[in-house]
Amino acid sequence: MTKQILLAAAMALAMQSAHAAAPPEARVEARDIFQTIIAMKTSEGLGQVPRMAEYLSGKFRAAGIPSDDIHVVPVGDTAALVVRYRGTGQGGKPILLMAHMDVVTAKPDDWQRDPFQLIEENGRFFGRGTLDIKSEVALLTETFLRLKREKFVPTRDLVIVFTGDEESTMESTNVLATRHRDLIDAEFALNGDGGGGQLDNATGKATVFRVQGAEKAYASYDVTVRNPGGHSSMPRPDNAIYELADALKKLQAYQFPVQWNDWTTGGFRESAAATPGPMGEAMARFAANPGDAAAAAVIASDPAEVGRVRTTCVATLLRGGHADNALPQSATATVNCRIFPGTTAEAVRAALQNVVGDKVEVSLLGKPQSSDPSPLRKDVMDAVAKAVHANYPGVRLVPDMSPGASDGAIFRAAGIPTYGVSSLFWKDSEDFAHGLNERVPVASFYAGLDHWYVLLKTLAGR
Repeated sequence: MTKQILLAAAMALAMQSAHAAAPPEARVEARDIFQTIIAMKTSEGLGQVPRMAEYLSGKFRAAGIPSDDIHVVPVGDTAALVVRYRGTGQGGKPILLMAHMDVVTAKPDDWQRDPFQLIEENGRFFGRGTLDIKSEVALLTETFLRLKREKFVPTRDLVIVFTGDEESTMESTNVLATRHRDLIDAEFALNGDGGGGQLDNATGKATVFRVQGAEKAYASYDVTVRNPGGHSSMPRPDNAIYELADALKKLQAYQFPVQWNDWTTGGFRESAAATPGPMGEAMARFAANPGDAAAAAVIASDPAEVGRVRTTCVATLLRGGHADNALPQSATATVNCRIFPGTTAEAVRAALQNVVGDKVEVSLLGKPQSSDPSPLRKDVMDAVAKAVHANYPGVRLVPDMSPGASDGAIFRAAGIPTYGVSSLFWKDSEDFAHGLNERVPVASFYAGLDHWYVLLKTLAGR
């Protein structure tokens, strides 16, 4: 009987996957959109994001979405694109679907292939933005076009939000959240720039899918020592560079207190089963008892995991002195911090100041954006599980808090719970977002069409 039940379940999953599979025309159109937008150099300062927004707007208009529901919002030399797919409203407030059109700078001379040409090779798509995240822009766009062709009427409005400067200032996201709330107001948001699936480095088999419900805040601080200076032929103990070095060594040794939330403890609980050895054991102990200092120490020993147990700060830039024959009058290091939700940027500044002492000045740079974790919603988690299992049956879903930051933090701060549910699966060994020869598996890209289709029809279908 048990074998019959398992066989029936496997057949049901296979039927679900086949039902979800995107038709050939959707795959062809998605690839064409992907190829076109990869060729657009939407790095900061090049002014190409508005061009991409207009290109995508044309696709939506041609699909039958009224012009009044398509908004290109200029922000300096960039822009945001907001597209509303009207529903009946019977299912509640809208759902936002997020990605960003901009990419980090790519120097063609450093790449093995042209970063601004979509190249398919050895089962991978290469190009700047293939992973981060023009893939999701293409997939979300094609999902709207496919649903329109099928004359699908959702039970609530679906609103695409493609921002234009996530990789730099996030100003277009702030503008939407503060000046155009009517365009983006929603019950919750699904962010293509967070979460996602992991493939085993050796076998390529799907192992886990992370649902991101919280993000750490990004903040940078200048740590500065000042001094009257003097002639280099008369060195003194009070040297600004030496004193800065001493301060940085203190910061290097300092550890912020251990913290946790539902997303981190839930993530460790689910990850423990798939993580062998002492690390998996520590994850299980920490999930059961976040006060377990020994377990936290083991987790923190892994650079990939330390950000999930505390605020982290690291020196990233250094400058000082003004002449090679003069004692330095100042020396400054920039320290970048990723701040655990619930901790303010000012509290971190005060902690750093306390560590380095009164002779050193610690100043906050810019205006960091922080946000509280989103609530763990069963309806969202169940829908994501259905979408993931359409292509990867049985893969474990893991709640996650990202050590980094995205546009999602701004929407969370604006009162819109946001969930990172990237459709993509990739190997850790091939994560070259922001780096050279960025890539994404071809099969993962096409599976993304099924992911978004199932997810939206589950959350907004009849």
